[in-house]
Amino acid sequence: MSDNKGLTYKDAGVDTKEGERAVSLMKEHVKKTFDENVLTGLGSFGGMYKPDLAGMKEPVLISGTDGVGTKLKLAFMMDKHDTVGIDCVAMCVNDVLCQGAKPLFFLDYIATGKVTAEKIADIVKGIAEGCRQGHSALIGGETAEMPGFYGDGEYDMAGFSVGIVDKEKIITGADIKEGDAIIGIASSGVHSNGYSLVRKVIFDIAGHKTDDYVEELGETVGEALLRPTKIYAGVCDAVYSKFKVNGTVHITGGGFYENIPRVLPDGIGAKINTGSWEVPPIIPYIKKCGNLDREVMLNTFNMGVGMMMFVDKSDAEAVVETIKATGEKAWIIGEAVKGEGVTVC
Repeated sequence: MSDNKGLTYKDAGVDTKEGERAVSLMKEHVKKTFDENVLTGLGSFGGMYKPDLAGMKEPVLISGTDGVGTKLKLAFMMDKHDTVGIDCVAMCVNDVLCQGAKPLFFLDYIATGKVTAEKIADIVKGIAEGCRQGHSALIGGETAEMPGFYGDGEYDMAGFSVGIVDKEKIITGADIKEGDAIIGIASSGVHSNGYSLVRKVIFDIAGHKTDDYVEELGETVGEALLRPTKIYAGVCDAVYSKFKVNGTVHITGGGFYENIPRVLPDGIGAKINTGSWEVPPIIPYIKKCGNLDREVMLNTFNMGVGMMMFVDKSDAEAVVETIKATGEKAWIIGEAVKGEGVTVC
């Protein structure tokens, strides 16, 4: 029998001191997300948040959880880790926004085979930036060191968002009616869905490296693909405060065909007019490199539209102008019609 006397947790692959150093490095980023409603500091067993309920008759909490998916592989390939945290926040906060909620706070979970303080701090820096964009306080999180579970240099992350809305202002899609205009709000690119297909097409079929400059894109492949998911908190705040929105859709995995029907009431379909919005160059480039069918693209990617809103047609132009005033691009891209499902013309 071998003599294991003196064996430490570090000998088993878990460096608690490095974990403590990571927490120390991330503190400055986390504190930037705090507001007057945060009641605890970093390191407490549970995050505490006291929401402002002024003016609310029946406050309802709305929550969402998600991760970044295989887009993280791009971060590994490029050894760039300070933006994927924005994606993690976006995937959660944008879902919560669809119900009409005001985001309150966010928690994260990061798991890795070996903690490197600087890398973890970079990841959390991105999460904190996402929380700033998503009007959320980062009130807690967990970094798990799991030796032997993840490959060298690899990690995974997930997040959890909580928002609040007055019950009478919850957006469900039930009010969508024939003739409503569909407003499309620009995405920043591929966002955080479809990356298993993207990697197959771009790296295996097209043979690209992340630092390949492509004239059609005006940037490198890595820059185009790692660009963070857009967070629509500012847009939703501006629109919801002025207009009645009958339905909001976050275009994530499943593209147009799976996400739009999630808000459509029985007997109502959506007609989308191709060519009515700008498509980021990376989208057609993926289609070309993979020789992908149009239907595959529409059922996988956001196609340049990260979020849609259904509004009364009389409000449509004003909603578009309100969104543009926030610095984002928006277009009237279709309408609600009698029928079922989604038609892209």
